[in-house]
Amino acid sequence: MLIASLWLAFAYALGLIMRLLGLPPLVGYLLAGFVLSSQGYESHTLLEQVAHAGVLLLLFGVGLKLRLKSLFRIEVLAGSLLHMAIVTGILLLLLTQLAGLSNQLAFLIAIALSFSSTVVAAKVLEGKRELRAFHGRVAIGILIMQDLVAVVILSVANGSVPSMWALGLVGLVLLRPVFYRLLDLSGHGELIVLYGLLLALVIGGASFEYVGLSSELGALLLGVMLSGHKRAVELANALWGLKEVLLVGFFLQIGLSGHPTLATLENAVWLNGFLLVKALLFFFILLLFRLRARTAFLAGLSLASYSEFGLIIANVAMRHGWLNEDWMIMLALTVALSFVIAAPLNRHAHELYARVEKWLRRFESERRHPDDEPINLGQSHIVIMGMGRVGTGAYDQLVQHHQRVIGLDSDLGKVEYHLKQGRRVLYADAEDPGLWANLNLEGVHAVLLAMPEPEAKLLALRKLRQLNFTGTITATALFSEELELFKKAGADDVYNYYEGVGAGFAERTLAKLEAH
Repeated sequence: MLIASLWLAFAYALGLIMRLLGLPPLVGYLLAGFVLSSQGYESHTLLEQVAHAGVLLLLFGVGLKLRLKSLFRIEVLAGSLLHMAIVTGILLLLLTQLAGLSNQLAFLIAIALSFSSTVVAAKVLEGKRELRAFHGRVAIGILIMQDLVAVVILSVANGSVPSMWALGLVGLVLLRPVFYRLLDLSGHGELIVLYGLLLALVIGGASFEYVGLSSELGALLLGVMLSGHKRAVELANALWGLKEVLLVGFFLQIGLSGHPTLATLENAVWLNGFLLVKALLFFFILLLFRLRARTAFLAGLSLASYSEFGLIIANVAMRHGWLNEDWMIMLALTVALSFVIAAPLNRHAHELYARVEKWLRRFESERRHPDDEPINLGQSHIVIMGMGRVGTGAYDQLVQHHQRVIGLDSDLGKVEYHLKQGRRVLYADAEDPGLWANLNLEGVHAVLLAMPEPEAKLLALRKLRQLNFTGTITATALFSEELELFKKAGADDVYNYYEGVGAGFAERTLAKLEAH
């Protein structure tokens, strides 16, 4: 218990320091693991279980927000396999010719480094609320394809195949109505959290592992099965805090995997230089499938890391005697460094793209991918950006007053839902510079910004003013400090959630009193 307390305190301290320096806290968790490892501490079975549970909950949450049809796209299927083949080939050549490794060892390391990190990409995309943006869906689709390949490689490397009982898991699809009903019955308290843990760790994790399949794949698929439920997002939000805490164990575990030396650090730095090649390959491969430069850039940057699956494969190779401990530590440091590099780069991905946009757009195809086409607002007079509860309420109220309204949202699930309800809603990402470059606001009198992210509202405000939009811009605010911030950025009016709810509540009460 004392050691666990020390680990938690140290992880918190370094995570806080990284946050104050403007870096993601996960960088601090990784650093904490390496420092503890240098002091002789080693990973523990309990920590490994906590880390594994965190990964399963992360993948389960990704599945809850994923649309299966996004996987069956040519840019996902062909793009992932083509990229893996090219990266593996290049690394195999470099490791055999320059490092002098045997073909077998070089191939193991090359294939391990060809994957991108599902944990880092999903965490970054989720943190920026871009999992359902087009580039987010492409990146997650590619990651799932890579994970499927990794599962096959792990099965071959372990010399095991799924048991005959694995076919019985197909029956889980038939139980989806039961899973839906149980979610409805779980309420909004601790039961929904326990139900999520049961699905992710037991049904999706342990049951798949028991029949020789990947528990990570099981957790992801269980999430996908429930993604169509109206309370899927609520379930994901209920598990969010617990998942974040458990993932600290994952990053600590990576840091505790070994004590790096100067030689291993030098090799890891050289291998991380190859991340630029990985990102560029993703960029140009995605351009082949007619994606816009921005979409290809953001997807490629989110995939510019090495994967925790690479460490799993390397660990299996070490147990079989194909890889020595020094190489295992070097790969762990390589993966960890890639996390340190990828996290801040992805945090500023939109700013980075804005700096190189003119150069990158030269490589775009004249023909556009259907999901990357500019949007047409038609004859709408009012545009609502963000069709959550607030945006939907505003839309319905304006329609009742016979206004020409159109809604925009970056969540395809919400778009599909609103279309079924008869609302005019289009898919659009407010943080997409390409959206504003191709958006015709002629005839629009007002724009309502109801997105949940303050950064997205600030970007939209600046873009609207840069386009010399003369209509009214109204933004919603959750915190009082956002009021002045949005007004300075160009908002004509800012509506505070809490103040508005309180005033409306009081007005309704007074109206009832007057009626009596």
